[in-house]
Amino acid sequence: MKKRWGILAASCMATLCIGSIYAWSAFSSPMAEYLSECTGREITSLAVIYSVANAIAPVTLISGGYFNDKIGTKGVLIAGAFVFGLGTITSGFATSVGMLMVTYGLGLGLGQGLVYGVAVTNTVKFFPDKSGFAGGLVTACYGASSIIVPPMASMLTQVYHVTTAFKVIGGIMLVMLLIAAFIIKPCPKDFTLDAAAQSVGGGKKQGADGYESQAAETVLVHSFTPAEMLRQLAFYLMLLIMMCGAFSGMMVISQASQIAQEMMGMTAASAALIVSLIAVFNMLGRLASGTLSDKIGAIGTLSITFAASIAAGVLMFAFAAGSVAVFCVCLMIIGFGFGSVMGIYPGFTIRKFGPKHNGVNYGIMYIGFSLASILGPTIMTKLHESTGQYQPAFLAAAALVLAGEVLLLILSAVNKKRSA
Repeated sequence: MKKRWGILAASCMATLCIGSIYAWSAFSSPMAEYLSECTGREITSLAVIYSVANAIAPVTLISGGYFNDKIGTKGVLIAGAFVFGLGTITSGFATSVGMLMVTYGLGLGLGQGLVYGVAVTNTVKFFPDKSGFAGGLVTACYGASSIIVPPMASMLTQVYHVTTAFKVIGGIMLVMLLIAAFIIKPCPKDFTLDAAAQSVGGGKKQGADGYESQAAETVLVHSFTPAEMLRQLAFYLMLLIMMCGAFSGMMVISQASQIAQEMMGMTAASAALIVSLIAVFNMLGRLASGTLSDKIGAIGTLSITFAASIAAGVLMFAFAAGSVAVFCVCLMIIGFGFGSVMGIYPGFTIRKFGPKHNGVNYGIMYIGFSLASILGPTIMTKLHESTGQYQPAFLAAAALVLAGEVLLLILSAVNKKRSA
């Protein structure tokens, strides 16, 4: 019971490290300039590298959950530490887009999946009484990296070179991840909290999401195997809801600096502050919404944040270009909404499909995020190229989140029908 808090802290340190993948915008422009010099041809965008890094993560999220049962938590974390850390370091030696695709896109993507899967799903199992809080805190640290790492990367790039920034930050991340790997312990099978079960009378208690309350459900709800989960309508609804909810955030995060400079005429320095502002609210969304979902349920919490994100998307389309205040507030809401989805889903998945196979189950569920990481930046880029503006992409994002709201209503009806 006491050790679980130390494991939570070590897991936070691990996700803080792999969250440096969100610092890509700090590397992107100087790396594009450097590769242009190396190749002799102009490279204007490296957004595809970031998309690949996020899209490939489910491969190791799923396989990592499987290998966790075979070689243990420590083995998976050590493997992830080396893949992620060395991927970052060797990115500093890249001289072409193809090489950077392998070192950063594949290296960080695969390493991220190994570490994230174990750090998040294993930690949530230790907190059946506070799964939303635990999942929110661990993923909040993942988001916090986008606040901490970009200034480090910018400073190293200005003083030395972008290639040096990759090497130094990669070395730091490798050491920190290895330390976390030796602290984090696997959650014992059938781990329960007797006190939590007793607090709900040891019996089934209807919760805010239409199934047993969180504390009781860890003891009483059937743990679905991946094959069983894939036969549930609720799984497909949840995956699509995750994609809809993460779309806006992935769209904005991938090009936040460029959006601020073009829509509002901001300088690069001012745009960097906007990137940090989004990162702060991304982190707050993960922690606040994860905790709130313990109180009112995941569906209710997502519905609230989705409504706010829809409003922000519409305002960005209609009014943001004429007001810095509206622009900033809308981006804060979008960042918060994106963080909410990522903070809620670890606990949401374990409550819905049980803890036993959560390592693999959450990895499969994470495909929803990967779809958003591909579609978000791609659709924004295409709409910007065809219209010459960023505003239409925000209207498209609002429409997709609205579809997510409809899917939440359907999921709520499915849950109620199952519990009837």
